Amino acid sequence: MRTVGVEEELLLVDPDSGDPRAMSAAVLARAARAAGDQEENGAEGNGSDSGEAAGDADDVFEKELHEQMLEFATQPQSSMAELAAEIVRCRAEASRLARETGCEVAALASSPLPVQPSVGMGRRYRWMEEQYGIATREQMVCGCHVHVSVDSDEEGVAVVDRIRPWLSVLTALSANSPFWQGKETGYQSYRSRVWQRWPSAGPTELFGTPERYHRRVADMVATGTILDDGMIYFDARLSPRYPTVEVRVSDVCLEPGTPVLIAALVRGLVETAAREWRAGREPVDHSVSLLRLAGWQAARSGLTGELLHPATMRRAPVKTVVRALLDHVGEALSDHGDLDRVESSCAELLAHGNGSQVQREVWEHTGGNLREVVAECVRRTQG
Repeated sequence: MRTVGVEEELLLVDPDSGDPRAMSAAVLARAARAAGDQEENGAEGNGSDSGEAAGDADDVFEKELHEQMLEFATQPQSSMAELAAEIVRCRAEASRLARETGCEVAALASSPLPVQPSVGMGRRYRWMEEQYGIATREQMVCGCHVHVSVDSDEEGVAVVDRIRPWLSVLTALSANSPFWQGKETGYQSYRSRVWQRWPSAGPTELFGTPERYHRRVADMVATGTILDDGMIYFDARLSPRYPTVEVRVSDVCLEPGTPVLIAALVRGLVETAAREWRAGREPVDHSVSLLRLAGWQAARSGLTGELLHPATMRRAPVKTVVRALLDHVGEALSDHGDLDRVESSCAELLAHGNGSQVQREVWEHTGGNLREVVAECVRRTQG
């Protein structure tokens, strides 16, 4: 069974005002100290497991482009139940570390409140700020990236080619960024629109072979427009570090159960694509232009309006498009034991709304109070 790993980016906010706070260095230092304390206790023969999570935190949590953000990465998991438990543990540990340094974590894909983002220290981040200017400073957005294992680059490229039409549906399901810098945007996933400002971001044409994929990446790096292959921000790419396909189209999700749904669907898409490739089925050759329109429509509508159907690239009701996705990956979900979980989670999202809808409901019920929106999201981040 293919393993799955999830990376989530969280926003660090003031516990009283909800304003983003540039506290990532302090949170990471606290995680390192906790890990060191645990190692020292272990060396003294304490034998207690009470610091195990804190010990793991030094490896789990990472800095991000902006100091108002904190990232964690799960271990690869075969079981969605185990992945769900790990996401809950990581969010809880992030919350504990944040509170110990005077802030809170919120699973918000963009800041509802105005903020002056602080770009992190380091040569890479400073190069990005100099190269991309205001686009770097405005990239304080939080995503959810899903890694699914593949057997080879050949299989990975076959997967990347075949999952392209379906990725916009994941954007709609995960949408969690209706507000930006104190304003209502008119979008359900404004994060995805901000993300498109990177020169290497977005959907890709068909590659066909690993050689063509790697040649395209090498050509892009050779332009000097990007620093290295880590700045290849395709919607779906071969990970430069792991033997995985990495899908990068989702907002960080408000409720901790939603990234598990996204991860299960991504694994289903990867497995379905790999089976199609082995059976000799050619990928659907939608143009990049149409895929961009599908991504825009998903960002605009989320689960509240129409989407572009991945098969036809014509407008269709959200429920019809989500049903098409479930039917497309149904066999793989069933084989993985994920079908019931995914069907239930999708039904719940369609009935009760995703993170963007929750944010809008709080905003409307509080008379447009964005601080209350942030406070509610802090509460819901832990589930």
